[in-house]
Amino acid sequence: MALHVVIDGYNLLGVSTGRGLGVDVERERERLIERLRSYRRLKGARVTVVFDGTRSGRLERSRETRGGVEIIYSRGGEQADHILKEMAGSKGAGLTIVTSDRDVADYARARGAVVVSSGEFSSILEMCEYAETKGVEEEDEGPPRRIKKGPSRRLPREERRRLRRLKKL
Repeated sequence: MALHVVIDGYNLLGVSTGRGLGVDVERERERLIERLRSYRRLKGARVTVVFDGTRSGRLERSRETRGGVEIIYSRGGEQADHILKEMAGSKGAGLTIVTSDRDVADYARARGAVVVSSGEFSSILEMCEYAETKGVEEEDEGPPRRIKKGPSRRLPREERRRLRRLKKL
């Protein structure tokens, strides 16, 4: 099963720009979509980004695909959080949800989805952009191994699932 990453668009934009949404929201949104297209090319993951329809001026829920990235705009008055919860409820364990919204994250975790914070995913996007620009191959080192002393300590199951999914991202 291919990795399916579902992203809270404006949440990620707010984190990646570092200053919140600026005056030219349209240009920032287009730049994010370009970054996600390069991520998709590099990783081969299925990518869906969800934006609030109120900021895009749309009256109906709409979908479009650009460069393999599925873009969903909620209808006016509907938040992207609602769509993210719908997707988590229907697909659950097959999804990786990128958001820093605690309500959405808790809902998605309860449905079996893996949740990655927008800050973590923003740094993953930056690494992918660097790798694509420089033509660098990704190293598969993983975290450094520690020498065990004393009784074995195992991370909780949810954290182990999240770390495995992060390796795939």
